Amino acid sequence: MLLREKLEEKEKQLLSEKATLSCESMGRIVAEAECNLRPAFQHDRDRIIHSKAFRRLIHKTQVFLAPGGDHYRTRLTHTLEVSQIARTISKSLFLNEDLTEAIALGHDLGHTPFGHAGESVLNRIVPKGFKHPDQSLRVVDEIEKLNLTREVRDGILKHSKRGGPIFPEDKNLLPATREGQVVRIADSIAYLNHDLDDALRAKVITEKDLDIDVKDIMAALGNGHSERIDRMVNDVIQTTRDAGTEQVLASDNIMNAAMGLRRFLEDRVYNGMVVHRDFEKASKIVEELYAYYISNPEAFYTDSGKNFNSGDPEQDVCDFISGMTDRYAFKEYERIFLPQPWLLF
Repeated sequence: MLLREKLEEKEKQLLSEKATLSCESMGRIVAEAECNLRPAFQHDRDRIIHSKAFRRLIHKTQVFLAPGGDHYRTRLTHTLEVSQIARTISKSLFLNEDLTEAIALGHDLGHTPFGHAGESVLNRIVPKGFKHPDQSLRVVDEIEKLNLTREVRDGILKHSKRGGPIFPEDKNLLPATREGQVVRIADSIAYLNHDLDDALRAKVITEKDLDIDVKDIMAALGNGHSERIDRMVNDVIQTTRDAGTEQVLASDNIMNAAMGLRRFLEDRVYNGMVVHRDFEKASKIVEELYAYYISNPEAFYTDSGKNFNSGDPEQDVCDFISGMTDRYAFKEYERIFLPQPWLLF
């Protein structure tokens, strides 16, 4: 028996009946021979970790643009925190950790430079629109051609709330697997807590603001970063166990508090003057780069290393810009639009 087959048998013995077994995967878009060592979802996780898009997340904004300190989150550290939280929940519910981790690590591969500011401007100027979950799926399917399983692709596409509820009434918006649903809520647990933590570190808000503006929310969620995560994670595990349904759930008390915290962060942090001012500048960079490359296709294909054969230059430019890191976008903008000092020899 191959090692992969032994691991698949172990899943059958240990995992919940509601878990997604590797041996029962719906497969990949392009059929391929299975790995002798790794079950399908573990293989997917490894492919994502070794992708170029995953490495670039380290230099993409989470909330604060080019922060001065070393302890602010980036898109990569956000992804790792989502993965850790999601795996803890999955382990406690006896779900498939490999599938959970693969979805978590791949969920933001299509995110733009400069966080949601970059996404917003591309959605406005690109004719077909732009949403980072769709782009994440495009990254793994078309750009890096990772040929992931359908379960991982489904979880990547449906992780985002897009300003809506964490648990939507329309079940078609939920991931098809419990593992994908775990990542969807773990994403919210992670960003609500680390964005609050970073905002306090940056002094965009203060502990006094929390005591005055969201005192009841903090009482429900907890007073410290680790306490809030612990309380939310335990609530999801216990509520889901008690419900015994196919859907991953959280209690009304925790959900209402989480939504209240999100509204507070949107008002005081994401749309606050400090962050918004920087995002306006970042939006200008994305918009002008896009306009330049669309009007100068030869320069675009030279700079990007692509060829003219795709037949869809607007999509090519969108792929190129959305894949940029913050610092690469800064560098390109400087090279194209700003005068360069003469080199002295």
